Amino acid sequence: MEVKQITLHQRSLEIKQHSKKDGVLTAEMVSSCVSNLGRFNTGLQHSYHHLSLPRQNLSDISILCNYIYLQKLELPHNKIKDLSCVSHMPYLVILDISHNEISNFFGFQPPKNLKEVNFSHNRLTKLKDLSAYSSLTKLDLDYNCLSEIFGLEQCCQLTHLSLAHNKISRISGLEALPLTHLCLRGNQLERIEGLESLKSLQVLDLSMNCITSLSGLQNLHLLGSINLEKNLISEIQECKHIHDLFLLRELNLQGNPVQEQPGYRLAVVFLLQHLTVLDQMKVTVEEKVSSVNKYDPPLDVVAARDHMIHLVYQLMQPQVLYDSTLPSADSPYPMLVLTGPQGCGKRELAHRLCQEFSEYFAYGTCHTTRRPYFGEENGIDYHFVSEEDFQNMIHMGKFIQTMQHGGHRYGLTRDAVEDVAREGLACCVHMELEGVFSLKKSCFEPRYILLIPTKVEKYMDQLKSRDLYTQAQIDTAVSRIELYANTNRQRPGFFDNVIPSDDCEEAFQSLKQIVKEYLLLEEQDDGENNRASPDNTSVGHEPEEKLLSPLSRSTPHSAMALDPSHLSYRNYFTKIQAELSPQKSPAELASIARREQLVREAIVGKSPGVYSQLFKSSAQTAQVQNQEPGTRVSEDSSWDESRASSALSVPSSAGALSNLVEPLDISVLGQALETPKGQTTEDLPPGTDQMDLVASSPSDRRPGSNALPILPPIPTGRKTPAASSPAPSPRPSPNPAGGQGSVQTKMASTESEI
Repeated sequence: MEVKQITLHQRSLEIKQHSKKDGVLTAEMVSSCVSNLGRFNTGLQHSYHHLSLPRQNLSDISILCNYIYLQKLELPHNKIKDLSCVSHMPYLVILDISHNEISNFFGFQPPKNLKEVNFSHNRLTKLKDLSAYSSLTKLDLDYNCLSEIFGLEQCCQLTHLSLAHNKISRISGLEALPLTHLCLRGNQLERIEGLESLKSLQVLDLSMNCITSLSGLQNLHLLGSINLEKNLISEIQECKHIHDLFLLRELNLQGNPVQEQPGYRLAVVFLLQHLTVLDQMKVTVEEKVSSVNKYDPPLDVVAARDHMIHLVYQLMQPQVLYDSTLPSADSPYPMLVLTGPQGCGKRELAHRLCQEFSEYFAYGTCHTTRRPYFGEENGIDYHFVSEEDFQNMIHMGKFIQTMQHGGHRYGLTRDAVEDVAREGLACCVHMELEGVFSLKKSCFEPRYILLIPTKVEKYMDQLKSRDLYTQAQIDTAVSRIELYANTNRQRPGFFDNVIPSDDCEEAFQSLKQIVKEYLLLEEQDDGENNRASPDNTSVGHEPEEKLLSPLSRSTPHSAMALDPSHLSYRNYFTKIQAELSPQKSPAELASIARREQLVREAIVGKSPGVYSQLFKSSAQTAQVQNQEPGTRVSEDSSWDESRASSALSVPSSAGALSNLVEPLDISVLGQALETPKGQTTEDLPPGTDQMDLVASSPSDRRPGSNALPILPPIPTGRKTPAASSPAPSPRPSPNPAGGQGSVQTKMASTESEI
């Protein structure tokens, strides 16, 4: 029995080898290669559904006409030329006839369920109408000799089409197909066309062609992968055509001339922020951040870079100490900054404000590289310089802040602020938003007021009426309104006040009112009226009512200033401290302790608060210094003026809240200073008055300083001319504020080299 079985097996092998040599498929070969047994008809009969005969050197497969129940037929790597047998397979679903010698495209009757067909690596030269193959979903025609796409218009279920390595020179015949994957690799395409209607396309392979532009892909919003390897794309700007394809994750531009462009990878990553893979390499988070910082950096980043540049160049120069604007933890130099979109009137308002409050403000003149507009004067509106001179000033460390806007450079120099400070005035400047970000990086803590148009059409008409701007500049200025609005909305406390600038006169009146509140000028007038009433019961005034600080007026969450000894005061500022500044450095804690000590001393009448000393009238200071020994100081005028001037010196609202300090109302002190407890005026040495006690208070000294104490730098009003000053006393004045507020010690406000 065993011998008989061996003989049959050998006979079968001989038959197969003989059939291979002749290229004829036999029943024995079929029976040995079929698989996937299943039922058919009523379910009581069985048949094999899959047949796979790869690399069998077959050329005649006519025997398959009898296998009508086949569903999957795989005959790759043979020599088949005729596929007529497929016409007898009505249930066929998958047909793989790749790597054969087929020249007759779909030379068989259409099986009604045929879905996937692979005709790659054959000899097809022309397509035929496939409208009868309504179920076809996947068609592979790679490596043939096709020169035109034809006959696919009615394949309403075709999702995958591959025509790689043919001779196609133009994309056509794909209109309205539901394609999700399209491969046209290795053809002769020069343009991307005919794809506009493929709204479902997700994967596109156009590699190894002659394409020079990405135009034609901009409307394919479902694209997730594009392969353009080995084409002729040479410009990075071509990526703008696919900038709005937000689902695009993979892009391959290897082998294109564009890769030779400097900064190619970061530029493409910047233009296509949604990419995760570029040139078959993963796009990292660091690359995305670097690309944004290089090509469109946020205003914070630009400001930080500019600040580093100015600081480094400043340190490279011979050091000059500017006493008048020397920063202090307790009393920063007061500045007022007007900001807003181009042409909103901030420059005109700054000039009017300096004229209206000439005893408090002076205009800080910036430098710019643009040419003067009609009516502008050099040295008054701007210092107009060349680009070369501007760069030289940067390298000399002269600027506090710079910015670039509209293709021109603008900058505020340290000398411009110092020139105003030497006059005993606060500096008022105007700038764009970029300049505000830059200035916030410096040691200065100005008040920032935003002037913003609320009526866009009126704003555009104003810009057009000036006849200074092109339409593109007007459109840019209008678009920046939203930038200012978003900054104010997303960064609470960034601006101290916001004023609509639609009407210039109304804007100035609002600005004037805000400045009066900053300077406490109205409260000063109210205080004079209240002092005129003996019982101090004038309308709107209660004895226990305290004046509102400028910070509380400019902050929407403001309330009446509370007595520092009251429990509500402590609870309120403890809450702010927990929200805004949960952790403080030792230097900040030491500064807070010093300020609290000054407040306690001021309340009991030992010395005036530090903020009340920031703005002192120079005339009053000189008068104190030159008084005869034993005379008493006038108690009304000097303190009122110091009250009126202390408000502007308060840091911006965010900084003031973080330091938990409000300007101290001098009205809490009473009408006159009291001598320290246990000591009377008679006990003081001859020639010593109460102002001398204040000046010699050790709490006013800087930490670690052995020199004479220095009061906060800038007085309120202009210096009194020398002719109107009292005759100087032969006694040297111990007042440390004289270096900035008096005529005698004028040298203290000059620049001293280190």
